[in-house]
Amino acid sequence: MAQVKSRFSGETILVVDDEDVIVELTTLLLKKRGFKVLCASNGKECLQLVKECRPALALVDYMMPVMNGLDALKAIRRDYPDTYVLMFTGKGSEEIAVEAMKAGAVDYLQKPFVNQNLCERIEAVLLRREVELENHRLIVERELLQREIQQWNSELEKRVRQKSAELEQAHKDIIQSEKLAAFGHVSAGMAHEIRNPLNSINLLAQILLSADDISVDNKNYITRITHEVERIDSILVQMLASSRSSEKSHGKVDLVQMIDRVLSSAQHQIKAQQIELDIDVDRQAPHFRADRLEMEQIFTNLISNALYEMPHGGCLSVSLKSDAEKLVIVVSDTGPGIPRENIDRIFDPFFTTKEKGTGFGLSVVRRIVTGCGGKIKAENQGTGGACFTIQLPLLPDAVH
Repeated sequence: MAQVKSRFSGETILVVDDEDVIVELTTLLLKKRGFKVLCASNGKECLQLVKECRPALALVDYMMPVMNGLDALKAIRRDYPDTYVLMFTGKGSEEIAVEAMKAGAVDYLQKPFVNQNLCERIEAVLLRREVELENHRLIVERELLQREIQQWNSELEKRVRQKSAELEQAHKDIIQSEKLAAFGHVSAGMAHEIRNPLNSINLLAQILLSADDISVDNKNYITRITHEVERIDSILVQMLASSRSSEKSHGKVDLVQMIDRVLSSAQHQIKAQQIELDIDVDRQAPHFRADRLEMEQIFTNLISNALYEMPHGGCLSVSLKSDAEKLVIVVSDTGPGIPRENIDRIFDPFFTTKEKGTGFGLSVVRRIVTGCGGKIKAENQGTGGACFTIQLPLLPDAVH
């Protein structure tokens, strides 16, 4: 009667025993059931074959020369856990069998054994191995999926934070635009109403100055009045500049030359305050299409503010970089920096921390930058001092 093939036919089984008869008979039995069979006569040979061939199952005798079965079992379980071990023990060796099971054997069989019993034990061990390896594979797959889910969640959270920050900035921009719009209506009316009496005051002051009998003291007082009138008129001009969005004379502006010109005009103050310059300008940067006077206002205001914050020395840094899409301008100083509570307010009209400031300089800068489709950001540097970063979009026809 033909031997029934095992459902695990094709798997490799290693038979390890120093009794040739047992090895031969077991090999014959296993081959008839469709297994690939390897043979070894001691524990050392067993480990070498396991290392080279990785059999599904090793049938290992406990008592062998060179290396006994228990030591071989422990080495297999430690280094090659996918190879399961069924231990052969002699009759009446229950204690040895228990020790083998504790060491990692999945089953044991006492010699002499019945063929049918050996086949049933092998089938049971290979079934258990199949289930446990599949479970291990599923656990590994689950862990991989969990890590992927965690990565997706992290990426999603990152995107949510990014979008939230963008929405928050957009909201701030809308509020700022509404402030400037409201301020524009008010300032235009104020400028008209205030300038009329100012002109009258200035005219009367000029009449008084032309009088023949005016004393020196009164002449000085009247001169101070005319200076204050001029200062008020200058403030009104800045008020209008910080809010108006009338059409400008746009052309291609060389920002590199403009930076050089503004720094040159401030050279006396830079030397007097012992300011160190750190200029990192891409002199091949493309020209930018904008109003020249407005662009000059940006650099004049930012550089003058930086110098104001460093009356006793420091470092003024100006950089201009470009790529295919934008120009990036950075102006920073080593002054005291911007108080945290003021970061969100420094671009508001009328807001200033200077004793004689009008609070229009940065609001003008922001209006010009946003009017060019750009962005401006103020922050404190980790090493101290304020840093203003401007991004200006380049048009397709930007030229060098």
